[in-house]
Amino acid sequence: MPFSSNPRSGRRTLSFLLASAATAVPVMIAPAGAGHAATLPPASFSPAGLFASSAAVDLTDPRKKDIAMQLVSSAENSSLNWKAQYKYIEDIDDGRGYTAGIIGFCSGTGDMLDLVERYAKLKPGNVLARYLPALRKVDGTDSHQGLDPNYTRDWATAAKDTVFQQAQNDERDRVYFNPAVNQAKKDGLRALGQFAYYDAIVMHGGGTDPQSFGAIRKNALKKAKPPAQGGDETKYLHAFLDARKVAMKAEEAHEDTSRVDTAQRVFLNNGNLDLNTPLSWKVYGDPFKIS
Repeated sequence: MPFSSNPRSGRRTLSFLLASAATAVPVMIAPAGAGHAATLPPASFSPAGLFASSAAVDLTDPRKKDIAMQLVSSAENSSLNWKAQYKYIEDIDDGRGYTAGIIGFCSGTGDMLDLVERYAKLKPGNVLARYLPALRKVDGTDSHQGLDPNYTRDWATAAKDTVFQQAQNDERDRVYFNPAVNQAKKDGLRALGQFAYYDAIVMHGGGTDPQSFGAIRKNALKKAKPPAQGGDETKYLHAFLDARKVAMKAEEAHEDTSRVDTAQRVFLNNGNLDLNTPLSWKVYGDPFKIS
């Protein structure tokens, strides 16, 4: 499926942290509290048998996919509770208008429009359908014209609808998850590499723009070959993460690279190419753990 050519948003503000026990994902562990930061192994530490024993599976495995969603949510929402983010919506002042939902759909980059159009097809006359003309007009801008003052309220209302939740899941998979995982599998990458691709396309979008996923991958290929081309998987992923950091630093909204430095790079340095649990990492200095 085709990649979006639009850039993605960076970290969301901390004003919208939803982690109530009533909606918590059963498999997740809450972030370590203040003063009890999760301990990250040294970068060079890679003992055999460190991770839970399991057959190697890719990121489409339900458990692995849930882990991927928690990892993204830790960076996008400072919370592992990704299912609480269906109702998230705010303008984070990154030039992309409203950012919303489980993957940061943006009113200024087209993917929010696609989502609301999908929802309208699944459930005609829903509470967001009236905003489709406005979403078409603001696409490509940071404008709220035609959306304010009630769009955020109506988004939260729609988020209680399981049809809208499924629409968000479907668009996440169509635009971001499936293209990223499919490309990673073509490159011969295991679950960690598949996640690295997924997280990159979530933030940067696909295509070949200078800071897009396509450009990041192209720059990585200049430094190392992926396993599908006879290269070393670890070496290639280091090259990919290096290229990712360059792309992140090129845009002010993405200049904090901790989701690479103290998360993905930690897993890679530990030799955890299958993204097996337990996982401990930090994003923006906040510690997280999945057992």
